[in-house]
Amino acid sequence: MRLQFHYSPCPNDTFIFHALAAGLVRVPGVEFGITLADVERLNEAASAGLPDVCKVSVAAAAGVLGEYRLLRAGGALGRGVGPILVSSQGQRLEDLHGKRVAIPGRRTTANLIFGLLCRERGIRPELVELVYDQVMPAVTSGGCAAGVVIHEGRFTYAEHGLTRLLDLGAWWEEDRGLPIPLGCIILRRSLGLDLARAVNAGIRASLEHARAHPEASLGYIRQHAQEMDEGVIARHIETFVTEASLDIGPEGEAATLALLAEARRAEGLGDLPPDVFLEA
Repeated sequence: MRLQFHYSPCPNDTFIFHALAAGLVRVPGVEFGITLADVERLNEAASAGLPDVCKVSVAAAAGVLGEYRLLRAGGALGRGVGPILVSSQGQRLEDLHGKRVAIPGRRTTANLIFGLLCRERGIRPELVELVYDQVMPAVTSGGCAAGVVIHEGRFTYAEHGLTRLLDLGAWWEEDRGLPIPLGCIILRRSLGLDLARAVNAGIRASLEHARAHPEASLGYIRQHAQEMDEGVIARHIETFVTEASLDIGPEGEAATLALLAEARRAEGLGDLPPDVFLEA
């Protein structure tokens, strides 16, 4: 069986999934057709029902739970890993009312959390949707008053002459008392539970292989990374690949369910189904 597997070119994903993509780890009876794309393109593909297996923003997963189930491995979740709001003008959050703010996609977890905070504070910015690596240049050029930054931008915004207005991930963690669930792996429900378990085990084995043989994936990671600085790549992997990437765990489930519920409320989708996750 050939499954279409979509994930991002970011170092955390290429680190986790390299062994599967390279055939160093196998899922019995399965071959993967690999597609790499920006996070919002992944969200769009999942919304259209195109991939069999896909890395998506947790916020985007909320809209596809009828067709897809969340796996337990391969995601990005933790504390101190969330999106940040940056500016070149030293503004306050309240100054962004009516101003242009760059976001890395409307379906992203980053945009959902920014929207939750803005609604809480009564702020209504003009959202400008961009590919994530275009957000900081848009702010630097003055095209946008601020930007919501994800991925390696969390480490490099100061190099672009930008300052941090707010750590959106920290706001979520303090407000909810939960880690922030950024991305997750979804698998088509129609493929059945046995295959879901096998793919989940394959993802775990791929991550374990990457940790045991970190040199094996270096070329693959560098080939696809937007930021080529070795230190930034290493920090990216260290930050976004956590123990929750092996298994989401009870706290990770609670955090993900909380964010999924917020996303479904925002989209008017009703209550969560009872079987969101592959069982432990």
